[in-house]
Amino acid sequence: MQKNAADTHGGKIRVLIVDDSASVRSTLTAIFSDDPEIEVIGTAADPYLAAEKIRQQIPDVLVLDIEMPRMDGLTFLKKIMAQRPIPVVICSSLASENSDVMMEALAAGAVDVITKPRVDTKQFFTESRMLICDVAKAAAHARVRSGARREPKPAVEAKHLADVVIPPISETRIASLKRSIPVTEPIVAIGASTGGTEALAAVLTRLPATAPGMLIVQHMPAGFTAAFARRLNGMCAVEVREASDGDVVLPGRVLIAPGNRHMLLRRQSSRYTVTVQDGPYVCRHRPSVDVMFRSVAQTAGANAIGVILTGMGDDGARGLLEMRTMGSHTFAQDEETSIVFGMPREAIQLGAAEKIVPLNKVASDVLRSAALATQTAGIAS
Repeated sequence: MQKNAADTHGGKIRVLIVDDSASVRSTLTAIFSDDPEIEVIGTAADPYLAAEKIRQQIPDVLVLDIEMPRMDGLTFLKKIMAQRPIPVVICSSLASENSDVMMEALAAGAVDVITKPRVDTKQFFTESRMLICDVAKAAAHARVRSGARREPKPAVEAKHLADVVIPPISETRIASLKRSIPVTEPIVAIGASTGGTEALAAVLTRLPATAPGMLIVQHMPAGFTAAFARRLNGMCAVEVREASDGDVVLPGRVLIAPGNRHMLLRRQSSRYTVTVQDGPYVCRHRPSVDVMFRSVAQTAGANAIGVILTGMGDDGARGLLEMRTMGSHTFAQDEETSIVFGMPREAIQLGAAEKIVPLNKVASDVLRSAALATQTAGIAS
């Protein structure tokens, strides 16, 4: 196993920034330099200069632009993954015409995608700084194709909990709420972060067109989730699309929360719908897995199946526990197949996961639980 450079240099995560914009290089350097756990070891204006710097000193994380002179970032990414895998974070301006290229970069081995920071508002810059540093730390913990990985540090304390978006239910009301939720067709809720784009592809491509209705929160910036949904839709038997406010949850349909918006499950008469809304960051994320899981727990109860996949931090752990408390079947991805084991680990330690499963078994276990729920409830397939 390759030894991580950060383990031998004071424990700091060493970052190399590759972007043809001097202002972006300067802004990112300032952002990373404010974090005591991160050290910027250099910057480069194009991949050729970056390659020279990598030969001199191997970074723990490479922050890479896509559109650059002499060689584009996607080509450079593929060369890195073929020759000397390093955790790579794509840094994009999020132009809509680039979103499909971003999906190709994630498929080629990039760990995550971040938005190029803007300084037009103090709140946006503050939130950008927090998210950019978090993504770099998650990338440093990621299992890249060489098999190397660092053991994650304990999850950072949440900025807000799901209470700021959806109120919790008291313990005295849980029993009565369980009795009041009607038996329906099963609903599946999945949460993921770092490494989740490929993990979700591995799960969804194994599902038949008749799979239960499904909600997904994948931590991803605004502007990319629509392209991500389109990519998955072209690969899967189920219909996959970015969720819009009021969308109906149906068998064979997968709704992915839009980047930068929370998604909640609601019940209207005999059908489930979703609400897509703004709100504070929860567990340092928007959309938040905890917000979605709590809404599913309160709305669907024992009709639901919850799954938490690869990712850093603890978003989703509390919500998955609430789902299990309400009678939902709950699963967590195992450590061996997780790119970053943080989110599943937190859920397991809380007792939120009924079962721990490898990635290649998630789809079959979800379908088995859904069939059992349908059979038990006496609902016609």
